[in-house]
Amino acid sequence: MIRILIAKLGLDGHDVGAKVVARACRDAGMEVVYTGMRQTPQAVVKAAIEEDVQVVGISILSGAHMALIPDVLRGLREQGADDVLVLAGGVLPPDDVKCLKDQGLTEAFGQGASTQDIVEFIKTHVPQRAVDQKSAQDSASGGNL
Repeated sequence: MIRILIAKLGLDGHDVGAKVVARACRDAGMEVVYTGMRQTPQAVVKAAIEEDVQVVGISILSGAHMALIPDVLRGLREQGADDVLVLAGGVLPPDDVKCLKDQGLTEAFGQGASTQDIVEFIKTHVPQRAVDQKSAQDSASGGNL
């Protein structure tokens, strides 16, 4: 099973889009962790490591994406989790998306993106071996409680 963490970074107080994406991922059979609003990059990295996710989805509408998303990318690398896919959604200018991708962002989805497209992207890009390995680890340890 694919595990995804959905996070709202910074002072952004609009979480409807994040909740819609979280529900779509859950309905598609993914295990979803939603961190809630006003998270720091450090809190997102910590939660991603603790929850052992394969995907971090960041929703951000505040315009602070160029300050906050690089901190998440750097934090994941520092924790040895550079294999985690990092997706962003919200108001993201194309030039900023290119810059963020150069720093390790996997993909960005703008306003109005289809939840079906987001789910399919995740299913297509999370390596099956990572899902299989995680399932085997969970079985060996008795699963998560």
